[in-house]
Amino acid sequence: MLDTKDFTFFDKQNNFDFKGFLIKTISYWKWFVVGLIITFSIAHQVNVRKQKIYGIETTIAVQEENNPLFTANTSLVFNWGGTSDKVQMIATTLKSRSHNEIVVNKLQFYTDYLKQTKYFLQDVYGKVPFKIVINNAENQLYGQFIKVKMLSNSTYRITIPFQSNSAQVIRYVNNEVSTVSTPSTEFSKVFKVGQDINLPFLHWKLDLVDFSTENFDEEILIRFNSFDNTVSSYKSIKVGIDEKAASILKLGMEGTNKERMVDFLNATVEVLIQRNKEEKNKFAENTIIFIDETLRDMEEKLKNSGDDLKDFGKNNNIIDIEEGGSTFKAQLLDFDRQKDAVERKIAYLNTLKSYLKNSVDFSKLPAPTVVGIEEPNINTNVAKLIELSVKRSELDYSLKGGVVYYERIDNEIQSVKRVLLENSNSYRVSLDYDLNLANNKIQTLESEINKLPENKQEWLKLSRKYNLSDNIYNTFLQKRSEASIVKAANISDIKFIDPAKDVGGGLLGPKTGVNYVLAFFMGLIVPLVIVFFIFFISNSIQNIEDIIGITQIPLIGIVGIKHSETNLSVFERPKSALSESFRAIRSSLQFLYKKQSIEGSKTLMLTSSVSGEGKTFCSINIATVFALSEKKTMIVGLDLRKPRIFDDFNIQNDIGAVNYLIGQNNLDEVIQHTHIPFLDVITSGPIPPNPSELILGDSMREMIQELKQRYDYIILDTPPVGLVSDALELVQFCDVTLYIVRQNFTKKEMLTLLNNRNKRGELNNVSIIFNGYENKAKYGVGYGYGYGYSYGYGYGQGSGYHEDDEPTGFFAKWQYRLLKLFKK
Repeated sequence: MLDTKDFTFFDKQNNFDFKGFLIKTISYWKWFVVGLIITFSIAHQVNVRKQKIYGIETTIAVQEENNPLFTANTSLVFNWGGTSDKVQMIATTLKSRSHNEIVVNKLQFYTDYLKQTKYFLQDVYGKVPFKIVINNAENQLYGQFIKVKMLSNSTYRITIPFQSNSAQVIRYVNNEVSTVSTPSTEFSKVFKVGQDINLPFLHWKLDLVDFSTENFDEEILIRFNSFDNTVSSYKSIKVGIDEKAASILKLGMEGTNKERMVDFLNATVEVLIQRNKEEKNKFAENTIIFIDETLRDMEEKLKNSGDDLKDFGKNNNIIDIEEGGSTFKAQLLDFDRQKDAVERKIAYLNTLKSYLKNSVDFSKLPAPTVVGIEEPNINTNVAKLIELSVKRSELDYSLKGGVVYYERIDNEIQSVKRVLLENSNSYRVSLDYDLNLANNKIQTLESEINKLPENKQEWLKLSRKYNLSDNIYNTFLQKRSEASIVKAANISDIKFIDPAKDVGGGLLGPKTGVNYVLAFFMGLIVPLVIVFFIFFISNSIQNIEDIIGITQIPLIGIVGIKHSETNLSVFERPKSALSESFRAIRSSLQFLYKKQSIEGSKTLMLTSSVSGEGKTFCSINIATVFALSEKKTMIVGLDLRKPRIFDDFNIQNDIGAVNYLIGQNNLDEVIQHTHIPFLDVITSGPIPPNPSELILGDSMREMIQELKQRYDYIILDTPPVGLVSDALELVQFCDVTLYIVRQNFTKKEMLTLLNNRNKRGELNNVSIIFNGYENKAKYGVGYGYGYGYSYGYGYGQGSGYHEDDEPTGFFAKWQYRLLKLFKK
């Protein structure tokens, strides 16, 4: 025989279930009414005095957006730094003081719009029909309520309850707080909408944004707060980097006013986008400034050289002089261009080197490409150095943790400087070589020119100077045009994915449910102490240890709670844990059959103590697992007093076992095929007046013998042995008997009765199935017990099989009615 120690997956545990305990106390509901009324009233008062907290989010993407007009000729920047570095920088910027100062100032969020409710001051920003526009350069009443009431679409009243003849005012242009004289009594005056108000303590204009009059009777409180404190409160914005996409940032805020949070989140991203674009334009702006300065110098040189060339032409015959000198002129111009290009590059490198050694602000460096430097390493590092320098200047008032990032930028700047100096030195070596080569070519050509007449030499000298200046001037004009195009077409690296929007919901708190749960438990605490003892001394089977402690009959399997609509759990959900538990029972049964040397057809009987323990449910599913293994299986419904087994297979109970036993039909006529392959059913049939006598007759033996010839497994669904003796009469036909015990339902004394029957030999080869098992039991109340059915009799009443009786008791009665309604 199997022993419970074979089921090692059940560890000893504390089986006291608090939820099951609470459900059992429902029958004592009258004890809790007074306590619940008091505690729920207290919880309600606490909840209504708290403001609701909402959460709003927006999502942005950070990408490397190169200018769409960048080409090999117009590219001023090759690389703006890595995306991951940008994401971290942006996350820090969003929390920085400097950034939030811009956003708060743009939205004027230091202005509060409040309404006095029954319990608290409610932020009504975005819900009032007007908007206050203040003059930042003038005084505003600081920290005191200003009452505003709309009188019509064109007028409103301001009321200020001054307590003394002076009050504090603030100027937001410099955040200066001072004191001014005020009336010592209440100030009240009517003003026009859109009118500029200029009082010693107030300078604003009220604009109407909603022309509906439904909110005009409300008195709105306006208050001007500290700019610095307001900025600090918005530095708590949540910035999260998406784990799956490092270039995605999620911004979130929590507060009582969704409109205010939506405006702030969208504004903070818009400011960030604008600042990012300005940073990217900084490179092009520096280049344009450098080119403009160079062009001013070249204009003067070009003018002077042009005048000299004109003066020479007035006194000489240019046509005669050009003969024989045009070849030298073209060659000189070409060599001079080469030399000038190299010298400009060297001059840029000298300036860059001096800048790197002597300056701490690198934001004004021009692009290397403006002088023709196409070295990628130099271009990349100059661009990165400018970007880091701009970022560094913006972190003077960073938030907590910003100092660490500030030091990180300094370290990175030093690293880029070192690399840039090395790149410049390496590039300078090749430029020196090119310069020497160009000088040698020019010297060789000049030695040839020196052989020409003096007038031709002078003409070549003047032409050479003019053409070189003109060439340089035109080159810089082209570079300036390219830089202007780059600046105009720059694209921000930051894009909205999901702008902030109030789409409803978003409620985060307060957790009013928690308060009600606490009130619930507090209201029940005294009666629960009493019910605890009642629950603890319950005499129903609640765990495996209860079974082991009462009986030596082996536990062959444990079945959990079914979650399917019908009893066909194995067929409907073959991969569920419940199905596996029935497969485990099948394996144990095969072991029992093998141990008893039973060959051929095998017969199995399922019974229980009383109704409602899941006997039919287990019969159907054990039969199903045998059928699914392609074994010809038969379920015989021998609960002749209360036939139920046909419902789950959608078959009729017109004829069945009773018809065969009384000789009315043969076996083929009473066998019904189900939609489950290899599984047939013989239902009970019409309810007979003498079920026990039919079972005792020879026809029963003949039916079992004939079924053994046709089927591999025969499963008998019998009545409970605790109520009727029918199952005891069927023991002689069975190889194994399975006794169903249901958690928190089967009484312990029923297992004692089972022991007695087993000892007397009334039942043989008995094993137990523990049904309805839950680690934390969720026991039902009243009828049904999770299986959707019950017999019409209860334990200990001995009333026999009857139609379902509606139970007594308020809760049980309503549960019973609901179950019947759903079954319809």
